[in-house]
Amino acid sequence: MAYGYIGSMRTRPGRRDEVVAILLSGTDRLGELGCRSYVVGLAADDPDAIVVTEIWESKEHHDASLRLPETKEAIATAMPLLTGEFTSRELTIAGGLGADG
Repeated sequence: MAYGYIGSMRTRPGRRDEVVAILLSGTDRLGELGCRSYVVGLAADDPDAIVVTEIWESKEHHDASLRLPETKEAIATAMPLLTGEFTSRELTIAGGLGADG
């Protein structure tokens, strides 16, 4: 079964668009790295909240993507724009529209 990850983060006031741009900057390579779905969402009720939903071939694929130099650089660039408020949830993907590889 595929691996899923849902994470949320809070940006410093007025910095959400900058963080979204960083999160979306490397999406062109994700498919070749084992990512089936990568969605960046904006919370409708909070102008500083972002939710990222991901589906990967496996947890190992996801973890490997976090070790890439470009991923580490993006994280380092985004961190000063964030408040440090994060949530995360790991999932085993049972199926659904777009979930199958």
